[in-house]
Amino acid sequence: MFLAFSIYPLIFTARLSFTDWRGFGAAKWVGFDNYIYLLTSPGFWASLGNSATLWLLIIPVQLVVAVLAAVLLNNAKLKLRGFYRVAFIVPFVTPLVAIAQIWVVVFDQDYGAVNGLLNLVGLPDVGWLTTSEWAKPTLALLFLWKTTGFIVIILLSGLQSIDSNIYEAADLDGASGPRQLWSITIPLIRRTIMFAVVLQTLAVFQMFAEPFVVTQGGPYGSTTTAGYYLYNHITRADLGTGAANSFLLVIAVMALSLVFVRLLRSKD
Repeated sequence: MFLAFSIYPLIFTARLSFTDWRGFGAAKWVGFDNYIYLLTSPGFWASLGNSATLWLLIIPVQLVVAVLAAVLLNNAKLKLRGFYRVAFIVPFVTPLVAIAQIWVVVFDQDYGAVNGLLNLVGLPDVGWLTTSEWAKPTLALLFLWKTTGFIVIILLSGLQSIDSNIYEAADLDGASGPRQLWSITIPLIRRTIMFAVVLQTLAVFQMFAEPFVVTQGGPYGSTTTAGYYLYNHITRADLGTGAANSFLLVIAVMALSLVFVRLLRSKD
């Protein structure tokens, strides 16, 4: 199963990236032409830039919110703790296309509920999905709402592995809650945080459904992510360039992941 659905497709894609193939007929060997084309293409670099901007809008905010939420949900004294845990995970298990369609309606410039609320307090309409300035933050908000609950669950697993005696000792030493969070909790879940960052980095750079449904990559290509740009090769049946694009994306994400592993790794 692993050879059939992982190793063989990987080798096939690697070979395909050096060819010009439209999905039928014989593949024409072109060497590094596909890679050269992409590396000199403004569209390719713009898509990476859009994904990098979304990463900056999403990951720092998500980590702060997820850590705080996980700490609160890990508190045995919290009432309705089970209910809140379920509530956090519901957006993640809800179909993405359904959520994206709701986002389109809620953030519509003319009839959306968000602009309706702004009008009630005397503020003008905002082109949440039709202006380059607001399209990325709106897309980032969708991603945050959809996936933060999943990261909370991951961090909860890390929190539950911490020995409670450590906190009891800190209480005896007079350490405050914020001090315990900074000096005990975060250092002891650094590996879990590292895993979450790598996982979400992969998700952000592969982001496709969100821009496809909500903005179609616009306006003016401002939300054309690396994943969406890769899809454009498929629609044009330019499968050789698409394969090369996928490998360049893998290299970029791998490099980022190695940086995060280096920065966030902890000593035993």
